[in-house]
Amino acid sequence: MLKLNGNYLKMPGSYLFAEVARRAAAFSGAHPGADVIKLGIGDVTLPLPRACVDALKRAADEMGSKDTFMGYGPYEGYDFLREAIVEHDYAPYGAKIGADELFISDGAKGDCGNIGDIFSQDCVVAVCDPVYPVYVDANAMSGRAGDFADGRWDNIVYMPCTSDNGFFPALPERVPDLIYLCFPNNPTGMAATREQLRPWVDYANEHGSVILYDAAYRAYMTDPSLPRSIYEIPGAENCAIEFGSFSKTAGFTGTRCGWTVIPRALRRGGESLYDMWMRHQSTKYNGTSYVIQRAAEAVYSPEGQAQVAEMIGYYMENARVIRQGLSAAGLETYGGSDSPYIWFRAPEGQDSWSFFDRLLSEAQVVTTPGSGFGPSGEGFIRVTAFGDAARTREAVERIKSIL
Repeated sequence: MLKLNGNYLKMPGSYLFAEVARRAAAFSGAHPGADVIKLGIGDVTLPLPRACVDALKRAADEMGSKDTFMGYGPYEGYDFLREAIVEHDYAPYGAKIGADELFISDGAKGDCGNIGDIFSQDCVVAVCDPVYPVYVDANAMSGRAGDFADGRWDNIVYMPCTSDNGFFPALPERVPDLIYLCFPNNPTGMAATREQLRPWVDYANEHGSVILYDAAYRAYMTDPSLPRSIYEIPGAENCAIEFGSFSKTAGFTGTRCGWTVIPRALRRGGESLYDMWMRHQSTKYNGTSYVIQRAAEAVYSPEGQAQVAEMIGYYMENARVIRQGLSAAGLETYGGSDSPYIWFRAPEGQDSWSFFDRLLSEAQVVTTPGSGFGPSGEGFIRVTAFGDAARTREAVERIKSIL
């Protein structure tokens, strides 16, 4: 008899953002005249930078000529993109990462979910709480999370991130094998300082843990003193894997391109984690397409850099409007200064889904309930700054009107 992966059967309900989309669609279906503004799922609304579009077209033309046609590319990505990433995202910050330590992928989400394939099923996993759901769900599907009850998995080490600790976790008493960190953080919008990250690198090196560092929102950091990469912290090359993405930086949510850094120095049990991930990628992935990698390379051209900066400025102005508007309305608000997410406490002690439903029904604004990100997210709401500017201002006014 065919057996299924029973871990999938333990999963509670649907994926968070699928449930948000389902509820929004149900409301729109029941109220066909409703003018719904979506500030929930963090999808971008501005088009690709012109430099990237032009590069896509040039690469597509190359694919149409026998002399310049490209077939299978390198599993780890083309050197032209890997070298551009190192030159612009690592070298300026003193992070000594080589181009031969990068893997180009179709985005950070897939790699964050699949990286567990190179680790034992009995590894203990620690996550910030609240947390981007993929970190938890992917490990639950792999059998590392245990059983789900009362809103949490019994074999996941939850590290509370609350207003009391500035939304930055304390070192866990139970030593985990894998530690997921995401800064600037999704969903709380908070960034991490060097002083905050250094003890984590020391802790991981002391205990043999591996930090899985999601830096997908690094481009939105405005404070120049904040680290853009975990590799700015001494010793991180011995204990950390880092994920990067063009999705929010340059609007590649539908174009799909990102990268993963695995330093050559990172070894466990005498084995190179770079070599193990290379084996994984060469078996399960045929590489990101040439035309997409050329488009990503154009992000680093002078024109691309200027266009990306304009795009990020547009979204960060949205973040300012949201943060200041909700704060002026008396809401306890966080984030939005070094990230495109704003995290606020639901008023009057309301739970996350109840206030989500109220915002949808009364203000016709879609948000994301904080409880969907973990137990410590209960009572909070996440809002994204990736919407249209005029619609974002209108959404803020609508929210203020129902308080």
